[in-house]
Amino acid sequence: MRIPLDRDSPVPLYQQIQQFLQDQIRSGTLLPETRLPASRTLAASLGVNRITVTNAYAELEAEGLVYSRQGSGTFVAAPLVTPPQSADDRISPDDWPLWQQELLSRTWLLAQRGLDRLLESVSHPDPICFAGGIGDSRLFPTDDFRKALQAVLRHDGTEALGYGDRAGYPPLRAKIAHVLTSQGIPAHPDQVLITSGSQQALALVAHLLLRPGDVVLIESPTYSGAIDLFRSLDVRLLGVPLDEQGMQVEQAEDALRSGRPRLIYTIPTFHNPTGTCMSGHRRRQLVALADRYNVPVLEDDFVGDLRYEGRAQPALKALDPGGQVIYTSTFSKMLMPGLRVGFLVASGPVYERLLACKRVTDLASSNLMQQALEAYITVGRYQSHLRRACQMYHRRRDAMLDALSRYLPASARCLPPQGGLFVWLQLPAGLSANELYPVAAEEGVTFAPGSLFFPAERAQPYLRLNLAMHPPDVIEEGIRRLGRAVERLLARGENQATSIPPHKAVIT
Repeated sequence: MRIPLDRDSPVPLYQQIQQFLQDQIRSGTLLPETRLPASRTLAASLGVNRITVTNAYAELEAEGLVYSRQGSGTFVAAPLVTPPQSADDRISPDDWPLWQQELLSRTWLLAQRGLDRLLESVSHPDPICFAGGIGDSRLFPTDDFRKALQAVLRHDGTEALGYGDRAGYPPLRAKIAHVLTSQGIPAHPDQVLITSGSQQALALVAHLLLRPGDVVLIESPTYSGAIDLFRSLDVRLLGVPLDEQGMQVEQAEDALRSGRPRLIYTIPTFHNPTGTCMSGHRRRQLVALADRYNVPVLEDDFVGDLRYEGRAQPALKALDPGGQVIYTSTFSKMLMPGLRVGFLVASGPVYERLLACKRVTDLASSNLMQQALEAYITVGRYQSHLRRACQMYHRRRDAMLDALSRYLPASARCLPPQGGLFVWLQLPAGLSANELYPVAAEEGVTFAPGSLFFPAERAQPYLRLNLAMHPPDVIEEGIRRLGRAVERLLARGENQATSIPPHKAVIT
């Protein structure tokens, strides 16, 4: 145990030891029943007399913070009252070091943190949550993946537990390149970089290409995790609105000309949060514009394989004339979020720079998980799981759309998504999703308010519903509760919601 002692201080050493341990116990850092070091051992490690430690322990015992057990040692006592949630709560902001006080002055707040707090505030005994960003955990192929893990450990043993190739497990990169090429995305294994989920892929690109004050062109709305990432880098966000065919690329050209962005971030297929797909014509337009204005494109294809109907459009990377588009995707959404295996595809000098960023960030992604994933894919289990998930989520999408048509007012609107995980619902005129949330929580249903997904935070008439997390009967009950909440809010007549004019770009 490392206890900082000031031998020049007028405070006796035993009191310094007592004070340190007292603070650790009351803050909860030292939990009840934790065995403290023997007095002889602690005295030797601190370079003090044993009686000094004995006196400190005696003072702590007198305060009821520790107790002695004959022949076993000294232990932390259970508190007489419930300790505060955090020791930090007892410290005034003015008491922190200046560099920490400066952090408090920054205005950026994590959007996801706001959603977490909303979800924690729900008091309903049986809430139905439509706020998540993943599929149904009950469908995750845990047994099959466990078998793949066991097979890798039996075959490779400790070799599977090393760092492995810094760019990623070569057979997995080769498998990904083969799958992408079969989908019309030319990719070589040497252009594939394995990342810790697609979020790390986005972060690597952003940290490499952006500097504070730069402008990023995004869809408005867009993925809240990307908004948080860009805000953390102190860049400005230039939002381009969407319609049923995805980003309105015509307005993107005006933004490219006037805003001079350093990066275009887009989710062209089954967009998060709206579920829309960018049309083939607009995809070609966007790639051409990026080439003309010399702006890299970061394409986020997080659930591109989860299609229920309609014709597949080419990925932007498939239309890339040569190194303009960086493509990212992930296995976490369709398999298990905790897998944390994503990847990016990039060609040219940017690949080596991204690899260097990856190495200084976390050295390498889990070699064991990569090998297990490659084994899982090779035997065909991934494709089988994907087919089953598509069939089941297709039925759930239909169940949600049917329930929305029956339980929500006719003035509520949504565009049926052809794939993906989300339904984007527009509330009746005058209603705000932020005002609806507490009412819906009382009814026992939660969602992700639309304001989380816009670069300019303000009340929005939109909300995102996850269509994949629950079976049809639970979906119906959840939408019924949502309908009751909307009716209650309409009856109040106290709504002053505002929305972003659809023809304007938003800069923050």
